Amino acid sequence: PNVPHESVPVGEDESDNVERYREGFDDRRELPDEVVPHYDLGEQLDILDFERGAKVSGGGFQFVKGEGARLEYALVQFMLDVHREQDYVDVFPPLPVNSASMRGTGQLPKFAADAYRVGARQDDDYDDDDLWLLPTAEVPVTNMYRDEILLDDDLPVKHQAFSPNFRREAGEHGTETRGYVRVHQFNKVELVNFVRPKDSHDRLEGLLSEAEAVLQRLELPYRVLDMCTGDMGFSQAKKYDIEVWAPGDDMPDGPEAGGRWLEVSSVSNFEAFQARRAGLRYRPERHESAEYLHTLNGSGLAVPRVMVAMLEYYQNEDGTVTVPEPLRPYMDGQERIEGHDPVGEAAVGAGERE
Repeated sequence: PNVPHESVPVGEDESDNVERYREGFDDRRELPDEVVPHYDLGEQLDILDFERGAKVSGGGFQFVKGEGARLEYALVQFMLDVHREQDYVDVFPPLPVNSASMRGTGQLPKFAADAYRVGARQDDDYDDDDLWLLPTAEVPVTNMYRDEILLDDDLPVKHQAFSPNFRREAGEHGTETRGYVRVHQFNKVELVNFVRPKDSHDRLEGLLSEAEAVLQRLELPYRVLDMCTGDMGFSQAKKYDIEVWAPGDDMPDGPEAGGRWLEVSSVSNFEAFQARRAGLRYRPERHESAEYLHTLNGSGLAVPRVMVAMLEYYQNEDGTVTVPEPLRPYMDGQERIEGHDPVGEAAVGAGERE
């Protein structure tokens, strides 16, 4: 595993993470007397269809339909535009990645059971050329420069990548993961940075701010956690989590206002850990020896959980959902999601449609 940075809080598990700050709670919007959880609201508006997703692909898959699909497209385009303003260069990566790439970013061998194999049984032996569906765009984008030497003038390199992501992780069942919270296929915008070692911890703070900007513009309340040693991945030197507030389901570890926290981004500095595994180097001066650079990444953001937060936080008393102002230009000025009648009499259930 990587060696934690000296500033990382020491602790055993998530209960020892340190909350740095909260944003957006002081002037939050007025909510309905009873906030309907996103999974029920999504079915009422016919914008989320989990039963048909399970019928077609199995549990943990879903259809996002109609105005829901338009809202998700709008959110993705908005995120990409925000990060372009922050000088990110777009990358649209390949979706299958080889084992060498998965090893370079630290997914293999530790997390092989959570990844989808392509053309082989899950427990078969694998070599460098075997393919996997990407669990995060961090894998292909970081490995773009695998076994290469960049010039000092190239740095910092800042890439953003939109992609679907595929994860087998089952996790626990129940209200905490019901609906669009934990699924096997989901969309995400990933931010990946390649920097000089002396700049990486300052860049981590900048990367955190760049990811936060999406929630700030959407005016969604959230908090930032400084992750302790016992709750970091084995490849990270320091990590922050951004958690958005979703008011639909009250959880024991939620805020005083009710609802729950949903992680929408992990912002991490790997220092030279990934660089050593993937052969990522830079040359400080043209005639000097090459050195390992530092890599960082963070979600900018994970789309489904932001969708959950928007459907619950921007919900109205009449069951409609207000479209956040920054997304309206991407939806031809539409201000509200009002839903539509479902298709079919009893395609996934018994009896007649009400």
